[in-house]
Amino acid sequence: MAHVLETGLEQLAAENPDGLPKIRGYNIINGQLTLAGEGETFISRNPALLVDELGEFPLSTRDDVHEAIAAAREALAGWSATPAPTRGQIIGNMGRLLMEHKDAIVALETREIGKTLKESAGSVQEAIDTCLFFQSEGRRLYGQTVNSELPDKELSTYRRPLGVCGIINACNFPAAVPFWKMIPALICGNTCVWKSPQDAPLLSFALARIMHEAGLPDGVVNLVHGKGSGAGQYLIDAVDEGLINKISFTGSTAVGKMIGEVCGRNLVSCSLELGGKNPMVVMPSSDMENAVEGAYWGAFGTAGQRCTSLGNLIIHEDIYDEFLVKFMDKVKSTRIGDSARTENVLYGPMLSQKYAGDFLEAIKICETDGATHLYGKGRIENGNAPDHFVGNAEDGVYMWPHVFTDVTEDMNCFHEELFGPAVTIVKAKDFDHALHLANASPYGLSSAIYTNDRLEAYRYKIGIKAGMTGINNSTSGAEAHLPFGGVKGSGNGSRESGIWVIESYSYWHAVNDELSGKLQLAQMDVDEIEMAEAEVDYSTLA
Repeated sequence: MAHVLETGLEQLAAENPDGLPKIRGYNIINGQLTLAGEGETFISRNPALLVDELGEFPLSTRDDVHEAIAAAREALAGWSATPAPTRGQIIGNMGRLLMEHKDAIVALETREIGKTLKESAGSVQEAIDTCLFFQSEGRRLYGQTVNSELPDKELSTYRRPLGVCGIINACNFPAAVPFWKMIPALICGNTCVWKSPQDAPLLSFALARIMHEAGLPDGVVNLVHGKGSGAGQYLIDAVDEGLINKISFTGSTAVGKMIGEVCGRNLVSCSLELGGKNPMVVMPSSDMENAVEGAYWGAFGTAGQRCTSLGNLIIHEDIYDEFLVKFMDKVKSTRIGDSARTENVLYGPMLSQKYAGDFLEAIKICETDGATHLYGKGRIENGNAPDHFVGNAEDGVYMWPHVFTDVTEDMNCFHEELFGPAVTIVKAKDFDHALHLANASPYGLSSAIYTNDRLEAYRYKIGIKAGMTGINNSTSGAEAHLPFGGVKGSGNGSRESGIWVIESYSYWHAVNDELSGKLQLAQMDVDEIEMAEAEVDYSTLA
């Protein structure tokens, strides 16, 4: 076995038939490059150019995952004992290496999952921002000193690491989200077993190598590749086996509920960032051009493949017709193609062939419900392409933008996340009706309202049941120092990013330091203070 840093990525590259670099990928366990125990592999493909095979990666077995867990458990004592400022310095090094190699990582993310170069750059920058933010948190993992009710006694609190954290993230933000999870875990002194997304293993492999190059000790972060039903499930099963102390998961609500059940019965902490059917309300007082722009980006940026993508567009009936005309003009002008080969496209392909198939099945819900299919013709093909598609449709898995109108609260498509370039449009009678509709789905991740009436904005932000709200802004967009997460079917109340995420990766340890040399019992040995006898007849003051 080779150490993770002994061989550069460029030396691992072979040439595929089209002359594009093909990587031999590995698991990284205790700092060593390893293959799957049974030798099975899978291929990562470029969804914009399906003949482009990025790399071949291990299909990890249960034994492989357990080896990674054992390495993380072995490394835990040394890493948790490392001073937090030192841990922060290593994390800062990660951020600086990401900056140094940003262009290459951005190009890799675009090639592996098809996001535009601009959006990939945003994802990588989020990882950089996270590193730089948490570098300084290594000097601010504050506890408290507390005054005791007894003499000669000192009370204090400390943050302690949870232990070994299982990390499972989706492929749509393959740089930002794993760093959201692992960087705060590391700063708190935890170790990690990271199961990479099946559709973004090469980017995960590159990021894990950067972590080690930054000075991360062997075994602190261990990377395993494979399927969610394979390596991912083995990682969850390890909770029942008493080997994992924390699970952090980004993905579907159905899988999140299963993980929550496993963690709950074992009293193990879990962070669940799940799906969304994110509402956007547009009121008559809004700047309509701005609202159209926000709705358009929210619905179709990243080909609608964000958990914060716009789901239900709720338009006040007084401006419904006018708004719809302007919105559809934008939709019909959408420029779609491979960002690596064509400039100024709004979105590229679906994340993978699997996501494409799931999306085509999902939009059938809208048609079955009887919603009006206003625009969109499924998969883009040669001979079935919108006017502004650029490139050869047969190269990858591209989708039309889809718009469904006449959607009502009793339809399944009002409640279901479609996860692709599609938006369902709903008409509201007034503000109260719009707020009701915004809260009527089972999800509660992100939300937005466009209004220039400050009372409406206030009533919306206190009335909406969501983890995040944009006022005169889109449903999407997160910053590294603001909490990210949802309520209802969108999560279990945990948060990622900012100082709030520290609560998810540490526990409070209270210390009672008795200095008196004798046993003193709180609540029992405390002298009772008697109140002085009143010298004033208060009844005469009335």
